[in-house]
Amino acid sequence: MKRAEADAALTLYGPIASARQGFVLAQVGQSLDGRVATPSGDARDISGPDGLAHLHRCRALVDAVIVGIGTVQNDNPRLSVREVKGPSPTRVVIDCRGELTGNEGLFHDGGAPVIVIQGHDAPDAMHGADVIGLMRGPAGLDPRHILEHLADRGLKRILVEGGARTIARFIDANLVDRLHVAISPLIIGSGPCGISLPPIAELCNAHRPTADIYALGSDVLFDCRLKTEKPSVMRNSQEIRMADDTDAALYVSV
Repeated sequence: MKRAEADAALTLYGPIASARQGFVLAQVGQSLDGRVATPSGDARDISGPDGLAHLHRCRALVDAVIVGIGTVQNDNPRLSVREVKGPSPTRVVIDCRGELTGNEGLFHDGGAPVIVIQGHDAPDAMHGADVIGLMRGPAGLDPRHILEHLADRGLKRILVEGGARTIARFIDANLVDRLHVAISPLIIGSGPCGISLPPIAELCNAHRPTADIYALGSDVLFDCRLKTEKPSVMRNSQEIRMADDTDAALYVSV
């Protein structure tokens, strides 16, 4: 790997891999018009092959991946590492009201361990997975409490993968260190968006994170720093050609 390639890889993946005291990455894969699925819920082919490889590489670098119950019910995800070499993370499902039936695929696929986060007043779980019960307030479960309980189990590097409300809850609580938005060159026209934050009246109140831009090949990635927000800065794009094996072949375009 050339020096420029190594520098680009370190810039993108280094903060995740080197984090020891806790790190939260949120990831969204979307179309040019900001959609993550069709109105019927079809989201399978939004990310291109390089965007998918990037997502799986991020999974391999974290201790746990978090999704909401809607993602499990609609997409039946495995949340595994298949496109790259590396360990699959512990799978964490936020099921505030105890709606999971136990028939969902991730309980039976023989993959990484599953932890279900429930409200204290949810009915007893019927799926046999590890359950963490947390106090549920008027706004639901507190994302901070979720991270604290996962850290107690040694799960400190976290990927929040979906859905839109789950990602928004962590962003709104100022818990996300980096936000990765991978944009694929297709236009869906309508359908759900990837992040659903509370509305704002004026653009001066919008998030304006510093961002590095990477061309992954099939997708374009925005690597946004949310914990150290400054006036918006778009740096020179860096081009990344995703390889088929463990390493990414990277080169910088100025």
